[in-house]
Amino acid sequence: MNATALKSDDMVVSDFGTQEFVTVHVGDQILGVGVKEIHDVFAISELTPVPGARKEIAGVLNLRGRIVTAIDARVILGLPPRENGYVGVMAVGVEHKGESYGVLVDSVGEVLRLKDSEFEANPINMDAKWKSISRGIYRLEGKLLMTIDIEKLLVQSN
Repeated sequence: MNATALKSDDMVVSDFGTQEFVTVHVGDQILGVGVKEIHDVFAISELTPVPGARKEIAGVLNLRGRIVTAIDARVILGLPPRENGYVGVMAVGVEHKGESYGVLVDSVGEVLRLKDSEFEANPINMDAKWKSISRGIYRLEGKLLMTIDIEKLLVQSN
């Protein structure tokens, strides 16, 4: 493990024992995606449907000259479709097995650095679809942040 330490006025500040997550919203749930797993965060402007594709594949898009497959996290997680389609939808860009994907989410929040000591296992009553992609949770003020494994989310779509 790498730790970065800075010394300032006899105080050592270290990022050892913490994880950074980009927060995203899918439905009413706030999810945390590891910063190191993400290549891009972008707004969807034009999405081209793929005839005959599985229902979780929203289409493909051109991102700076790359063809990116757009995977709808709502569909994978069994949530109802968005009322306004893909207008205003954001995507988290990731690589998986040499391919580029954009995981469609309702919105992107902030980057949080959270202590490893505050990480908890998944609740036993968590829905099986959600549990299959969750690494565990963090308790935030008034809500739970579910950390997700992007690899597992993408495997769910295959």
